[in-house]
Amino acid sequence: DMLVRIKPGERIPLDGEIVKGQSSVDQSPITGESIPVEKTPGDKVFAGTINQTGSFDFKVTALASQSTLARIIKAVEQAQSKRAPTQRFVDKFAKVYTPAVFILALLVSVLPPLLWGEPWGDWFYKSLVLLVIACPCALVISTPVTVVSGLAAAARRGILVKGGVYLENGHTIEMLALDKTGTITSGKPEVTDVIDLDNDPKNSNLNIIYSLANRSDHPVSMAISNYIKSQPKLDLGLQEVDDFSALTGRGIKGKVKKQLYYLGNHRLLKELGLGNPELEEILNTLEQEGKTVVILATEEKPLLLVAVADTVKESSRQAIAELLNMGIRTLMLTGDNNKTAEAIASNVGLKEFRGELLPEDKLNFISEALTQHKSVAMVGDGINDAPALARASIGFAMGAAGTDTAIETADVALMDDDLGKIAQFIKLSRKTSSLLKQNITIALGIKVVFMVLAFMGIATLWMAVFADMGASLIVVANGLRLLKFKG
Repeated sequence: DMLVRIKPGERIPLDGEIVKGQSSVDQSPITGESIPVEKTPGDKVFAGTINQTGSFDFKVTALASQSTLARIIKAVEQAQSKRAPTQRFVDKFAKVYTPAVFILALLVSVLPPLLWGEPWGDWFYKSLVLLVIACPCALVISTPVTVVSGLAAAARRGILVKGGVYLENGHTIEMLALDKTGTITSGKPEVTDVIDLDNDPKNSNLNIIYSLANRSDHPVSMAISNYIKSQPKLDLGLQEVDDFSALTGRGIKGKVKKQLYYLGNHRLLKELGLGNPELEEILNTLEQEGKTVVILATEEKPLLLVAVADTVKESSRQAIAELLNMGIRTLMLTGDNNKTAEAIASNVGLKEFRGELLPEDKLNFISEALTQHKSVAMVGDGINDAPALARASIGFAMGAAGTDTAIETADVALMDDDLGKIAQFIKLSRKTSSLLKQNITIALGIKVVFMVLAFMGIATLWMAVFADMGASLIVVANGLRLLKFKG
């Protein structure tokens, strides 16, 4: 792998992963976050961001054409081709309006002289004034300049909108469903409890759970694997795992030394029929504390219990409170059991939640919600929640910077993990919708006033030019106000 050394003040040229050294990096060109982010070996860096203090070496992980910045630019370019509803309406209206006005101007120039013997010169002049006044330039330009300004304002904040249609429709969101892991919580769970259920002084069960967890990329499995690796006294090695497979929404299984083991959640334990009153009491206590519990078991008995906790992000409570104050019905969807879901929901101020959901359950929930609400949005990680994100009116992907799929799968990709940007997006959408209506009203209003003056013989040609160019300049200036949107 090619290594690149970055010194203080230099712009990072390509996406990569730090191998040596540490520094703080200004990621505002990607995420919109002005506070520099500390980077150490193993952390990702992105093309276009600026190194601040230290120097470091990083290995390149993507070509320039495939970098996060390049994909953002490509997505913004594609977004401009996905026209907003108002823009499509104006385009259709202009197709009818323009020839109608041309025919009207032609009739004005010829009918009075032919029917009533009026002077040809006077009516030709009036028809010319009418034609200039009625030119649809201001009307046609009023929508794209506003939408593009809105897309640019969103991108500056690290909100990548995949099309004008989503920017304009954002103000119609009535219900917002939030995934838990990585959206409300940090998505980096840590082990809090390890309970031996099998009187295992030699830690052989820990060795098995370590070997199984190491084969999975699920956040809980990674937390278990990292925890065991961080315990030097255990000195456990990895064992060969055969017939490894994932059990969707429940856990994993695999054979170690020809013995089949299961590693999974409360639901899997019930399916295996291994529950007992004493174990259920332990599980209930841990789950009421908001912890996720996984159990290592054979088909005959449970062996080891591990509890992990995923910390709630500092921004989640404030962001959810803001969404609720905006009148948006906000709830949480999670695959965790109901007790853990209730604890997390209560922690962040949510009254509504759904627990023990598989990916298809989330999809079904969104489909049902769309029968009751005009617009339903879903927030997830862009990978596990892809079906629900696709079904929702607008799908939001959290933490899209550095991921290969989030930018492609979501309608709106948030380049960092700040849930507060959902509220910013909705406010920006409301402002965009308001300015679109203002611009159309201004463009048509000026045209109507001067067309009446033209019929009355008051409007002159220079006034017609002002009506056309002036209206265009006014709507452009009004649309560009979005670039200074504060949110």
